[in-house]
Amino acid sequence: MATKPPKADIDESRVRSTRPKKVAVGVPAVLHALQISQEQMGIARSVQTLLRVNQKDGFDCPGCAWPEEDKRHIAEFCENGAKAVAEEATLRRVGPEFFAEHSIDELRGHDDWWLGQQGRLTHPMILEEGAMHYRPISWDDALRTIADELKTLDDPNEAVFYTSGRTSNEAAFLYQLLVRGLGTNNLPDCSNMCHESSGSALTETIGIGKGTVSIEDVHEAELLIVAGQNPGTNHPRMLSALEKAKQRGATIIAVNPLPEAGLMRFENPQTIRGVAFGGTKLADGFVQIRLGGDQALFQAIGKHLLEAEAADRGVLDHDFIAEHTSGFDAYRQAMTDAPWRDFVVATGLPEKALRRVGEAVRTSKATIVCWAMGLTQHKHSVATLRDVVNVLLLQGNIGRPGAGVCPVRGHSNVQGDRTVGIYEKPSAAFLDALDAEFSFAAPREHGFDTVQAIRAMRDGGVRFFMGMGGNFVSATPDTAVVEAGMARVGLTVQVSTKLNRSHVVTGRRALILPTLGRTDRDRRGGREQRVTVEDSMGAVHASRGRLAPPAEDLLSEVAIIARLCGLVFGGGASSRDQVMSRTQDLSGGNRPTAVKSPDLVAAGATTEVHSGSDRGLPEHGAVETPDALASAGSRHPSNIPHADWAELEADYALIRGHIARVIPGFEDYDERIQKGRTFFLPNGPRDARRFATADGKARFTVNPLEYPVIPKGRLLLQTLRSHDQYNTTIYGKDDRYRGIHNGRRVVLVNAKDITAHGFVEDEIVDLVSEWTRSDGSIEYRRAEEFRIVAYRTPRGNAAAYYPETNVLVPLDSVADVSGTPTSKSVMVRLEHRR
Repeated sequence: MATKPPKADIDESRVRSTRPKKVAVGVPAVLHALQISQEQMGIARSVQTLLRVNQKDGFDCPGCAWPEEDKRHIAEFCENGAKAVAEEATLRRVGPEFFAEHSIDELRGHDDWWLGQQGRLTHPMILEEGAMHYRPISWDDALRTIADELKTLDDPNEAVFYTSGRTSNEAAFLYQLLVRGLGTNNLPDCSNMCHESSGSALTETIGIGKGTVSIEDVHEAELLIVAGQNPGTNHPRMLSALEKAKQRGATIIAVNPLPEAGLMRFENPQTIRGVAFGGTKLADGFVQIRLGGDQALFQAIGKHLLEAEAADRGVLDHDFIAEHTSGFDAYRQAMTDAPWRDFVVATGLPEKALRRVGEAVRTSKATIVCWAMGLTQHKHSVATLRDVVNVLLLQGNIGRPGAGVCPVRGHSNVQGDRTVGIYEKPSAAFLDALDAEFSFAAPREHGFDTVQAIRAMRDGGVRFFMGMGGNFVSATPDTAVVEAGMARVGLTVQVSTKLNRSHVVTGRRALILPTLGRTDRDRRGGREQRVTVEDSMGAVHASRGRLAPPAEDLLSEVAIIARLCGLVFGGGASSRDQVMSRTQDLSGGNRPTAVKSPDLVAAGATTEVHSGSDRGLPEHGAVETPDALASAGSRHPSNIPHADWAELEADYALIRGHIARVIPGFEDYDERIQKGRTFFLPNGPRDARRFATADGKARFTVNPLEYPVIPKGRLLLQTLRSHDQYNTTIYGKDDRYRGIHNGRRVVLVNAKDITAHGFVEDEIVDLVSEWTRSDGSIEYRRAEEFRIVAYRTPRGNAAAYYPETNVLVPLDSVADVSGTPTSKSVMVRLEHRR
């Protein structure tokens, strides 16, 4: 039987630290996964559920986006995947009686772990303005409340629609259609806070905002550089791929400020060697770099390769450079002029160590660079990733087996959501195709990303907020500003499976809409439905849950959105034939859909753009073409998407049909996911060395070197996850690989820094961040009561867990170009408790 939820929060007075581990996974990981599964689901349900995770006839793990191989293991899940499944498939329930017992003030006082441990939400709930308790509300009344609120907005840009990476392709596509039908592109998502820097840099340099490798490429690589990533905790199934590469002779170099057990040694619990004979050593070298020094490292590698080419030709791929790239001469000159001493200062590494990495790259015939948040959450992250691309271009390491860029996504469909339209800056090509399919004119003005949405809430410019999954309040930077901004919103709506902080930090009114999870059976229209997701390497496959839902009348995300579309837009034309007929009648023929890439939502690729040239309202009696409707403004009453929303709710295959007609690469979508099949979306750089940039070539770029300068008496803090955590979901109290037990409010500091700054280990301190405004004044933010733990981190660097330290991250401290919060570059000082 499952256990009851905890009654109390984490007792931080019991936290203790031990020696960090040097080995990841193994039998301890299996036992811990089974323990949490039993606590949440009971034994029988655990077996039934876990054996379907990531299987061809099962459901996609709600955890990370690492891909599966075609041949599956019986147990195709990792420790943290099992935890994610257990949390969703839990037998614990949060119904109306829970909210009757616990006031909103009481709930706000609990920590994130306690909130998440209470169980699955079962009934729509509303918190009225001034009320102290949520109360139940019917589905019809809840959805009508939302529709009525949306109809009263003075401007559609007063609404913000957030998306979590858990949302399926079908739900995300319908969601963006609802939002654009309302007349706004305010579609911030979790990508804005993690891999937006990757998308920005890759789209600019290689023409697609995604990675260019497959799982087979990882197996075939000669050299894998894993930078700013901790796969042992965040993507444990990646360790199996690294092990296979290692067994085939690959060299692996880990680049990170902290030593992480997952890149030292892997004890694969599905092999005899992993269980009984010590597993596999993964990293051949550990490059302990200073926070923010990665750009200098990759510039140093580039400089080393260019010097080696000058001394002994044969290092660079001149044919590839000449045929497929531009900007090489300017890059070569910039690296020639760059002094090695700057790289040494920025990285904290001697020139010899930098050249050692460069030599490993020089001798490799197939190199992959993998990265995650450690590279994407700095002010200069986009420049850093441009320099990663520069290094790969020098030797032609894009578009051939075993080579390429590998940004490792952190949530199971965050990449798919972006592909199907969750983006605040969609391309004209995508919008043209969407217009043609649904006979309306979507707005062209860019919307808010996550940080911009928070600023708008802070300034009182947002009247409506909807979160499709996720935990916006805990995931975002500058917690105090976010909470104050959320309180100014008229109505906040959260579509969720479980309780989290975004349900207790709300607008003046708040709705909770419980929804089906990946593990739940979704039966609509007399049949069981399935959804689809895209993994981190551009592969699309189906997911179908089998468990009975926590409540009989629970709606899927698709059903919630489809019903909202019906309430907001009305019936309209009911079939695609009617829609296309109307489009042809209005515009004299089919609207063009000249699009070239499945990444067209985000890419600035060359496309055939068709739009009306007239501005202003149509004259009386004029034919209202879709272009004329766009000119008339997004609030024109005739300018709404047309579809049979009830049919879409009843048959998700119809949604996939719409996606196939809007986004290239999804042709025969429904047929290609039958019987557990997976298909890959087109990827120009990977498939044909085709680059959808302005000049059709991959671009070398020249990027001035940047790195953080740490003042005396200060530390540069990175926020990170514990091992018992996935994003903002806290599974437990431990971070056993780093040796932290029974608590989370710790700060990891180099032992010499502890002494030099006048503190002692185990002292309880406050963390105070310092942010210099544009006018030179300084803002201070405080996170209270953190225990100092001596740790092997570079001098001047520190680390602590989020969401507890998100309060320290200034809202205005963002990456250039991408706008990603700089959660890996927070300047702090330690302060004695009074």
